[in-house]
Amino acid sequence: MHTDADILTLCQWLSPSYPVGAFAYSHGLAAAIEEGTVTGPQDTEAWISDVLEHGSGLNDALFAVAAYNAQDIDELVGIDATSRAFCASSERLKEAQLLGQAFATVTGDTWELDLKQFTYPVSVGHAARLQNLPVLLMTKMFLQAFASNLVACATRLVPLGQTDAQRLIRNLTPLCAHIADGAQQGGLDDVSSTAFLADVASMKHETQYSRIFRT
Repeated sequence: MHTDADILTLCQWLSPSYPVGAFAYSHGLAAAIEEGTVTGPQDTEAWISDVLEHGSGLNDALFAVAAYNAQDIDELVGIDATSRAFCASSERLKEAQLLGQAFATVTGDTWELDLKQFTYPVSVGHAARLQNLPVLLMTKMFLQAFASNLVACATRLVPLGQTDAQRLIRNLTPLCAHIADGAQQGGLDDVSSTAFLADVASMKHETQYSRIFRT
């Protein structure tokens, strides 16, 4: 059973106010909006759904669960190396590294945990294991936080109204839960990506003239 403390700890870790700077990263979505691929609520939902189900959303869920279940530091290092290898661009790698470093620093200092410098999903999964937090709930909330951050990017750039933004998060939440459920039975052999437009957008963002996001 989830305790109130478990739920509230995960809410704190995966809140937009947690000091990892997630608001600074668009995961390539800014480039898709700039070139007119994403222009409204329906486009935004379709883009984020594809990234969640067929791209880095699913992969990060698998990495987080694998890190949670890792038996030793050598296994964690191997999972982290695979996580880095699946970052499709230099900006994606930067995003994964810097978010992971920030999460490990603040979480380690606050909860007195010995966290290494892993990529973000690996760091979250490992910290959840050390705190004995429920892995399925962690995965669901991790994915919803990921989706919410992309919706926040679209809210600023598309732009979307606040009601449309909240409706999108509501619509994406069941998909997050579905992916999280599947990730519990998956492993690193299931890591893949067919969200190619998102990968290309992250590459284009590297040379985009006007940028307000780091990725």
